[in-house]
Amino acid sequence: MTTLDALINSLEGIEIITDSAQVAKLSQDYHSFSPVLVPKLEGKVGDIVARPANEAEVLKVAAACAKHRVPVTVRGAGTGNYGQCVPLHGGVILDMTRMQEILWVKPGVARVEAGVKLAAIDKKAREIGWEIRMAPSTYRTATIGGFIAGGSGGIGSIQYGLLGDRGNILALRVVTVEDEPRAIELRGDDVQKVNHAWGINGIITEVEIPLGPAYPWAEVIITFDDFMTAAKFGQALGNADGMIKKLISVFASPIPQYFHALQEYIPEGTHPVFLIVAESSLEFLPGLVQQYGGKITYEKPAEEAAKGIHLAEFCWNHTTLHARSVDTGVTYLQSMFPRDRSLQLVQHMYHHFGDEVMMHLEFFRVNGAVVPGALQLVRYTTEERLNEIIRYHEEQGVSIANPHTYIIEDGGRKVIDPEQLKFKEIVDPYRLMNPGKSKVIQLQIQN
Repeated sequence: MTTLDALINSLEGIEIITDSAQVAKLSQDYHSFSPVLVPKLEGKVGDIVARPANEAEVLKVAAACAKHRVPVTVRGAGTGNYGQCVPLHGGVILDMTRMQEILWVKPGVARVEAGVKLAAIDKKAREIGWEIRMAPSTYRTATIGGFIAGGSGGIGSIQYGLLGDRGNILALRVVTVEDEPRAIELRGDDVQKVNHAWGINGIITEVEIPLGPAYPWAEVIITFDDFMTAAKFGQALGNADGMIKKLISVFASPIPQYFHALQEYIPEGTHPVFLIVAESSLEFLPGLVQQYGGKITYEKPAEEAAKGIHLAEFCWNHTTLHARSVDTGVTYLQSMFPRDRSLQLVQHMYHHFGDEVMMHLEFFRVNGAVVPGALQLVRYTTEERLNEIIRYHEEQGVSIANPHTYIIEDGGRKVIDPEQLKFKEIVDPYRLMNPGKSKVIQLQIQN
């Protein structure tokens, strides 16, 4: 009997998938956005998929993996873009999507299982007048566990900052991969031991998150003849603390050509700003639009929120998705501009690269200030040229969270949190969790 056979036999009662096509499908995410990652991750698949229905089954899988020294890679809905849930060394793909129980929702806080979709949490919370604070553009399909393990912010970050900011995750319950696995509750600042660790530091089974007041949200498109004017308008609106916002997205022409469903609202050659704002703030919008010479071309009241187009599905990395549906030669970057000269550097990069690096800004709150980040669309030619573009940004003081690497330290973090390393030693003594995704851990193993 092989090790894999023995492991499968020990998991009686748990849903196991062995069909090679299914396993291959569940071993992938949206790293296909990166022409650099595609060849590097080609052929990387798990051996089996386990789909636990509850924490007891997660503990059983963890024990089996520890006993047989089989790698385990945790997966949510697979909406990540960096190969976070692609197994580099085979083993078990732990699909958490059956764990969909919303344990409870109270004013200002919710407790849910890790496989619950963000949209489902939002729907339940809205029944008592609350909503999730932030979500990626994939909120309809993304799970809360996957968002915390691999995400960083999104729609709502203009108001509440980033996922890793103190107070945006209240508690996490994680299962260890040891001879006798445990379920550990992390609260307060201790949640950072697992947040954005790509599943190398324990299996998230439950999440407790704060909620925000649920406003009636209106959606608006404003167009400008000049890109930098559009960017300055976005900054001004972001700075208007009395106006309640959920989204401020700015797109340089020709990006709108990829938004087929919105063509009638965006005249050719103009630079649109997409907004989601509280209806109570709408009456203050025309004056600011007029001040910057913009034109409101689309407005959807909250009462029509469930109908037709949703601007949230054109922003953040959905912009890249729409572009690639038209031109697979397009990829993207993720940039953070320094607070003291953000728009100055936006302008410089916009003119320096032209249409080779198409500017797409998302405004969000960092350390109490609203700043633009960018998810620029890049016309890809070679990996060498892409690295030149990245280097130029960094030389000018723009921080790049590189989406073309599956190594944690080479992406947005640059270094791995020492507290995460200490925690990993405790919860994953055999280093079976998503192995190969950290440079530091690989060096530790080699030494």
